[in-house]
Amino acid sequence: MSFKSVNPANGVTLQEFAVWNDAQLDAALQEVARATPAWATTPLEERCRLMRKAAQYLRDHCDRLARIITLEMGKLIKEARAEVEKCAVACDFYAEHGPKFLEDEFIGSDAAKSYVAYQPLGTVLAVMPWNFPLWQVFRFAAPALVAGNTGVLKHASNVPQCALAIEQVFHACGFPQGVFRALMISSSQVEQVIADPRIHAVTLTGSETAGRAVAACAGNHLKKTVLELGGSDAFIVLEDADLELAVKSAVASRFLNAGQSCIAAKRFIVVDAVADVFVAQFKAAVERLVPGDPLDEAATLAPMARPDLRDELHQQVTDSIRQGAVSVTGCAHHAGPGAYYQASILDHVTAGQRAFGEELFGPVAIVIRARDEEHALRLANGSRFGLGGSVWTRNSQRGEALARRVEVGACFVNGMVKSDPRLPFGGIKASGYGRELSHHGMREFLNAKTVWIG
Repeated sequence: MSFKSVNPANGVTLQEFAVWNDAQLDAALQEVARATPAWATTPLEERCRLMRKAAQYLRDHCDRLARIITLEMGKLIKEARAEVEKCAVACDFYAEHGPKFLEDEFIGSDAAKSYVAYQPLGTVLAVMPWNFPLWQVFRFAAPALVAGNTGVLKHASNVPQCALAIEQVFHACGFPQGVFRALMISSSQVEQVIADPRIHAVTLTGSETAGRAVAACAGNHLKKTVLELGGSDAFIVLEDADLELAVKSAVASRFLNAGQSCIAAKRFIVVDAVADVFVAQFKAAVERLVPGDPLDEAATLAPMARPDLRDELHQQVTDSIRQGAVSVTGCAHHAGPGAYYQASILDHVTAGQRAFGEELFGPVAIVIRARDEEHALRLANGSRFGLGGSVWTRNSQRGEALARRVEVGACFVNGMVKSDPRLPFGGIKASGYGRELSHHGMREFLNAKTVWIG
């Protein structure tokens, strides 16, 4: 069995990697286990110094790493460079703020002195997806490693070069051998890794199905988990919205990374008073997107990561049209090689259609029309997902009041949903639990130990 690195823009196999056998996996886990106690007691200043070196390495090698991302999963090269830079920002952020986040928290009690000490749990297994192949890993690894944990990575099978490149970043920057390892294993081997006593916690970004399987296995072995799963983010457009800003942001939020983002705007819930105008302007903007080779700076629409994902998306679209949704633009494969799908809009999406209840993970926007603000809120909260959402209105107080009522992990007013190292990130309901980023994310994989001194 092997992993194939395939360029989704043309279907050409770039490289092939053998899947590890049990002996190779055990050797890697043993190496990490040997490194874990020493890394936990390495002075925090040294851990931060090495993380700053990682940030600089990412910047120095940005073009090379971005090219690997683009060739392996199809992201536009300019988006890939931005992803590498975002990883560097996260490394710098935790190198700078980690010491503050890890300080003892003194609490008054009946003791002469009592406080909470934040201490590493051990080794964290990260099961990561292909859509942001560097960022998804660094947003776990930067805080975890600064905190004194070690990390092992089971990356998506279609981005093995990215997995090895990430391991190389830490190795090249002088992190001790075994502090971070990429495991070249199949999905069928994940359960045995979770069960291994050398693993102390698990973080996963992926599908609901994968999240349920990992949570069940980790729960059976009493290991902490953080899950960031699917999303079907609502983009609520009220009648007093700045439509020019809303449309511009709608295109950016939906079609970034060819729509393959958990926090992309997916459900455009627009009040009837402005729905026709919004859809007309949205259509005109979407039709200006230019598909092309993702290495070409002029391209503005990338291929999807794999042909099977494109075909699955198209089936959702065609089923929804058969069920009553209206095709506004696109809704078909691009001719020629590669996993391209046309930038698409479905209007008049209603309950009972696949597009209404399912996550469409690709360049397809769905428009759901609402009678008024309260109806829009009910539609937004009617989803089983709860990752992110946004509200568009010229009245910021009205937007803030509505944002507080949207049932998600993050709600933005007049801005597209994004992750930021300064702010906690994660979902509720079927979008998972736990938080990444900020001090909240760093403390997910720490032992909040009470120390009481009489």
